[in-house]
Amino acid sequence: MFEPGMIIQNRYEIIEEVGSGGMSVVYKAKCHVLNRYVAIKVLKPEFADDKSFVSKFRIEAQSAAGLSHPNIVNVYDVGEENGFHYIVMELVEGITLKEYIQQNGRLPYTTALNFITQICSGIEAAHEHHTIHRDIKPQNIIVSKNGTLKVTDFGIAKAATSNTIASSAMGSVHYISPEQARGGYSDERSDIYSLGITLYEMLTGRVPFEGENNVTVALMHIQSEIIPPREYYPDIPVGIERIVLKATQKKPERRYLTTSAMLADLKKIALDPNANVGITNAMVSDSAPTIQISEDELAAINNAAGSQSGISVFPVQPQKRNSELEEANQALESLYQDEDADYEDDEESDEDDEELFDDKDDKDALDPKMEKLITVGAIAATVLIAIIIIVAIVSISGIGKKKPNTTETATTTEAVADTMISVVNMDEAAAIDALDKAGIAYELEREYSDTFEEGKVISQSIEEGTKFNDGDRVKLIISKGQEMTDVPDVTGKTSEEAQTILKAAGFEVEIDEEYDEETEEGKVISQSPAGDGQAAKKSTVTIVVSKGEEVKVVEVPDLKKMTIKEAEKALTDVNLKLGTVNQEYSDTVKEGKVISQSIKAGVEIKEGEEVSITISKGKQQATTQQSAGTYTATFSGTIDNSSYSFPEGGLVKVIVKLQADGVTHTLIDNMYDEAALPLDGSSFGSVSGITDKSSVSLVYSVQDANGNDITSSFSSSLQASLKAE
Repeated sequence: MFEPGMIIQNRYEIIEEVGSGGMSVVYKAKCHVLNRYVAIKVLKPEFADDKSFVSKFRIEAQSAAGLSHPNIVNVYDVGEENGFHYIVMELVEGITLKEYIQQNGRLPYTTALNFITQICSGIEAAHEHHTIHRDIKPQNIIVSKNGTLKVTDFGIAKAATSNTIASSAMGSVHYISPEQARGGYSDERSDIYSLGITLYEMLTGRVPFEGENNVTVALMHIQSEIIPPREYYPDIPVGIERIVLKATQKKPERRYLTTSAMLADLKKIALDPNANVGITNAMVSDSAPTIQISEDELAAINNAAGSQSGISVFPVQPQKRNSELEEANQALESLYQDEDADYEDDEESDEDDEELFDDKDDKDALDPKMEKLITVGAIAATVLIAIIIIVAIVSISGIGKKKPNTTETATTTEAVADTMISVVNMDEAAAIDALDKAGIAYELEREYSDTFEEGKVISQSIEEGTKFNDGDRVKLIISKGQEMTDVPDVTGKTSEEAQTILKAAGFEVEIDEEYDEETEEGKVISQSPAGDGQAAKKSTVTIVVSKGEEVKVVEVPDLKKMTIKEAEKALTDVNLKLGTVNQEYSDTVKEGKVISQSIKAGVEIKEGEEVSITISKGKQQATTQQSAGTYTATFSGTIDNSSYSFPEGGLVKVIVKLQADGVTHTLIDNMYDEAALPLDGSSFGSVSGITDKSSVSLVYSVQDANGNDITSSFSSSLQASLKAE
């Protein structure tokens, strides 16, 4: 294969290998002619040696190169280098849809809807250019980094022969249509089946059929019914499930006939997830052309199918679809009310027909040319009979004549419409008026809706554009608005209790948090909407949960060299309190100025805390001088209540003491009520006969009626001054 550094066609420089699949290896390369990075997909040698395969591969790769669409990987060039065949493509940075699903699990339906709409848009563009992909699967879809999906592998898909399905395209069988599984060629509707399986996997995170080998899975596509996605996940909207089930019908005629039709329904679902889409055609035909698988696998499928269900599966020769037959089928569709009954009858007929041709070695088998003539004749006869029946029924039943409404009727003389109009999202009165003018009978039902206003049409039972019989009746679902329900009062409950109660009542819950001094942390302060009122079911109730009392912190200011008053003001400015004021001699700090503080400057503490200070008494005199005389202490300042809440009639005990010469002098030891505060220090009297000035200190304490120390709830600016006697 190619190696990094190789130059291909004097133009493409191989940078690195970026991926490998069943049939090819992909390299990142640089185009030196256009100065851009590209991806080069190289066929593996086992396929490059197959001349027939290579021929088909080149033709289809060139066909894919003619496609230009935002959701298709652009093909720039096709070539050969040293016997290796390659395709030069747009380089898309991203991962495959398969890897995306493996990483994320089942996708939200909105994401799946966005993805499948992009994929369908790309496939629609290919079908418009008469290019069938034939191998649509998540492995062939790239999710780019910007969210754009790109479909790739058009060339290899169509060129793939029987050996690719048997050996190298193991993933493909999980997405293969029943007609491909039987053997034959496929058309646009086969791609639509694979699109349906891909959407199924996005919605559920799984493929609908799993088996031990390719044959088992192929048989499931032919014989087994798909389990509806909503049986796995009821949250999937009804409308998108209907699209999946229609796209994956066993018979091609029951699927969407074009990707454009599927896209139209996808767009309706984007507006209304529960829209009435995906109605299956009643009439089916078993003459749909099918594609060729390997003979060994086809034989295995035939044998297994025969042993399991009594049905033989055999290749059908390709035939062109007859447009007249399709028109006849569509017209006859209105004659049959029970689709399932018709489908079962068709299957019983299929079994009989297939048993007739099951033995390939039957010596009495018809000559192929004769068989072709009989087939063409049968089709022509069917068309003729269908047209005769239609004409007869039209003549007898008078299709086209107006029948008045039997439920909530409105009379008009205009002719009956032959196809259904759309009245979804119209006001009830306007919708009824439109149906009456079109001569369409109707009946009304009413349902609650979270998305449609009261009085709007939510859905209609007959899809827009659908042909219907005279006498058919369309059912309109009218919105009753949002269903209202009582809102429980959860104030005062814990957050967990409130959420449990509200969710049990059918509401979504959103939580906000606030500080609150009065409500305990973790409990509900308030709610919106308020409790005991009403709100729309499934709407959101916002609860505000307490974070408790807000703790505010402030920095302690630097109080050094301030006076007591200056220090007290500095503390008050930042919502702190002055605590105990002590005194010391200082040789460096002037008398009356702060020497130190109990909490260092710059430290963060809770608002309202106290900071004590030590005031300088000035320089200490010599001992001989200190002891020579005696002194008298007088007092100034106050004791004040900062934060204590007095109980009714309550008292506090205030104790003030002076220590001097090793002796304690009690200045105050009394009970006071709230009115007696603040206490003025000048009323404490004086203490005489102090002989050692250096040992004087002043302390105070406050106790409640029970003897508990509550000093921290009071502040003091008391100080003693000594004068020689």
